[in-house]
Amino acid sequence: MKIEDESGQEPGSAVTRFIPVPRSVSVEAQRFLSMDLSAMSATEEIEPGDKDGWRAQFAATNDMLATVLESLATVPVELETISVDGVPVYVVVPEALATEADLPVYFDIHGGGFTVGTGETCKVMAKASVARTGMKIWAPDYRMPPDHPYPAALDDCIAAYRGLLEVQSPDRIIVGGGSAGGNLAAALMLRARDEGLPMPAALVLLSPEADLTESGDSFATNLGVDTVLTSSLAPSIALYADGHDLTHPYLSPLFGDYTPPFPPTMLQTGTRDLFLSNTVRLHRKLRDSGVDAELHVFEAMPHGGFFGTPEDDEVGVEVRRFVAAHLHS
Repeated sequence: MKIEDESGQEPGSAVTRFIPVPRSVSVEAQRFLSMDLSAMSATEEIEPGDKDGWRAQFAATNDMLATVLESLATVPVELETISVDGVPVYVVVPEALATEADLPVYFDIHGGGFTVGTGETCKVMAKASVARTGMKIWAPDYRMPPDHPYPAALDDCIAAYRGLLEVQSPDRIIVGGGSAGGNLAAALMLRARDEGLPMPAALVLLSPEADLTESGDSFATNLGVDTVLTSSLAPSIALYADGHDLTHPYLSPLFGDYTPPFPPTMLQTGTRDLFLSNTVRLHRKLRDSGVDAELHVFEAMPHGGFFGTPEDDEVGVEVRRFVAAHLHS
């Protein structure tokens, strides 16, 4: 089957397709799928070397994302900013747990296509992670393009993870990330193992951007179906990778070696997610390698969820159940 956009061109930019909103999901999810989110995903074509143009676009997207995600930060928290080997880390604790000592830690790596999610948006995402997990959060505010391409983000994540290991035992740590953060979370585990660092109690990957070559089936089949990711991320991937081989496991964890030791892993995606193939292929890779891995695919869910529906609450329930099953008390 050949898929074309409205101009009759092969896919590669935004594609418009008419797919009916299913009645098999909640009313709130149906409403979300009916929304026109094109303004959120609209980007200008910018020359690779135009750093000022990239900075301006990322700043505008970052501000919009912070506003959208603020509604998900529903739990009162206490927040402080620390520096771990020069990396800013937001430490966020639910107010209800603020007086408790030696809390387990969810090391949360934010998403945003490797280009947005910094500063205030990172804080908002960390607060939303508190609502999803009910845990103390460590959220590294890692460096990003255009000024800091690969391997800066991964370097910052490994530095922050090393710092966390100095104050908390690995069996009291969960590592998690969504989208680009899922890429970095998986890559972090591969690199940490290569460098002889202990593995955490478990790993949570929410629609991970595990294959930067975008070779999976859903990059075609869900193009124009995912209402959140409406086009290939190739331009931002190229900016992030900075000429490095996209098949390197630290860039595309799908191509990594998952021979144990590797932590038990939960993976989540949706049937409309552009990254559906990323998630299901990585799940199979983990299972084939003997890793304890479970996969949750949600009906009609686009990339990142429905942003505040019963289905999103169910994702949180599954994350908390998975964490409780693997976290040492």
